[in-house]
Amino acid sequence: MEQPGVTDAGSAVVDLTPWALFMHGDMISRLVMIVLIVASVWSWAIIFDKFLRMRRIRVATDAFENEFWAGGSLETLYDRVADRPDNPMAVIFVSAMGEWRRSVERGIVQKGLTTGLKERIDKVMTVTIGREMERMERFLGFLASVGSTAPFVGLMGTVWGIMISFSQIASSKNNSLAVVAPGISHALFATLLGLVAAIPAVLAYNVLQSNFNRYGNRLDGFADEFSAILSRQLDERAK
Repeated sequence: MEQPGVTDAGSAVVDLTPWALFMHGDMISRLVMIVLIVASVWSWAIIFDKFLRMRRIRVATDAFENEFWAGGSLETLYDRVADRPDNPMAVIFVSAMGEWRRSVERGIVQKGLTTGLKERIDKVMTVTIGREMERMERFLGFLASVGSTAPFVGLMGTVWGIMISFSQIASSKNNSLAVVAPGISHALFATLLGLVAAIPAVLAYNVLQSNFNRYGNRLDGFADEFSAILSRQLDERAK
């Protein structure tokens, strides 16, 4: 009588399709696989969202920065972008100009109280940069967590699957390759899923973190330059 999964020639026939590998496991193995699949899907969603958003922000920032340095009136630029700033650099500009306008309307500049105003403008821009960068880097920690833990979660599923396979082998008292190989291959599928989830997450995290750091430095440079411009204007008005 032919045994299930074994041909007449005695060679094992193992279904290695993802669905078959998933269905072969018990509840714990399936739970591990489901967690890894969900983590992988969520990671890819974050990756696509971050790269697309970073591209849009760069384009909008380039357009705003070109207009800022075009030599036009800062007041006119503020009136145009104040309601809907579409990039972090514009948000920094709006926050600083808002503080400037409020101080001018209250007569602080005319009274010569420029030192405190300079400090407030610098503080406003620093806080705004931190808030905007935190918003941009949201969920980036999830990619780092998946990259560091997914292989171990997959390994846990593999170890559990191998334990179950050996238990079944002991019960059947048959240690032939045709009996051992299918269980081991199904157990290793969890490790494969862990690597599939972890590798893209690690690579994307490193690239995105580098891009965010460079963009953060760009915002810091803009804030310093804008602060110098406002400081010059304050000194001129205070004379």
